[in-house]
Amino acid sequence: MNTTSTLGILLILLSLIACNNPKSSNQAEPEKEEMKSHTSWAEKLGYPNDKIILILHADDIGMCPEANISAKNYLEKGEIQSAAVMMPCPNAEEFIQWAIEHPDQDIGLHLTLTSEWKNYRWPSVTDPAEVPGLIDEEGMLYHEVVQVVQNASAEEVEKEIRAQVEKSIALGYRPDHIDTHMGTLYGSPAYTAAYTKVAMEYNIPAMVLDVENPLVIETFRSQGYPMDENMIQTMKDYTLPKLDFFSSVPNGKTYEEKCENFFKLIESIPPGLTEIIFHPSENTENLKTITNSWQQRNWEAEMFKDEKVKNFLSEKGVVFTNWREVMERFEKMDK
Repeated sequence: MNTTSTLGILLILLSLIACNNPKSSNQAEPEKEEMKSHTSWAEKLGYPNDKIILILHADDIGMCPEANISAKNYLEKGEIQSAAVMMPCPNAEEFIQWAIEHPDQDIGLHLTLTSEWKNYRWPSVTDPAEVPGLIDEEGMLYHEVVQVVQNASAEEVEKEIRAQVEKSIALGYRPDHIDTHMGTLYGSPAYTAAYTKVAMEYNIPAMVLDVENPLVIETFRSQGYPMDENMIQTMKDYTLPKLDFFSSVPNGKTYEEKCENFFKLIESIPPGLTEIIFHPSENTENLKTITNSWQQRNWEAEMFKDEKVKNFLSEKGVVFTNWREVMERFEKMDK
């Protein structure tokens, strides 16, 4: 892969994953006036067409005990709407068991092809001998997305994401949705094709944006996404419900600044179906040994129980949903 392609993929993934600053989080923001000419997926699904229809979605569940505790606390209190589990990780099975015991909760899979931390890592679900392009010299998934794109075939990627879905099903839980850890499945048009193929075959909705809106293509392409004709056609051919907009909870130097940056993000989002991801984890010494993003994750374990945040979202008239409800509405649509 040449340097230009590698840089482009890095830019893509920096935009897709969490830990964006507020400015970069808003870079892919569609202009609200221009969005009016396009029928949103929120409207297609029967939601109010003048409201932000929001899924607050916890990522990286199953990664460690701290993430599991935070997600359970939020979901049990109805303070967030959705979460996704990383099946290769050490605490994934424990959370899948919790999901089985809480059948009303919206739990998906955070399809995982990287193992990014320095000292806390995991291998593939598939036998590494069957997916050698996904495995580094330590026998683990690669640290970085670029390494995956440089080494793994689309066939290996498809085999591994299927194995992750099948592992959840074998444990007794059919996931409500699937998405992509660190944006890896958007690192290559061939990976995206594998991702949407698996979603459609299992009839499990994936995190896919609506590229029928030309402004989405224009905006995301300008930020370095590999929105070539193959990628666009793959996303157009995807037959399950799509998002109108996607972002992540911005960072902040303080908890107060983080909340303010989140408020600015909400104010920038046009009406439509939006997912905002974040990575809540309890404050422990163990978490500090895993990731230097521990402080942001701790704050993200607090902010959606904060009355100030709840009141802001209420005052803005935000309508909450989850992937399970989205799919139920989709199945009733006159297609």
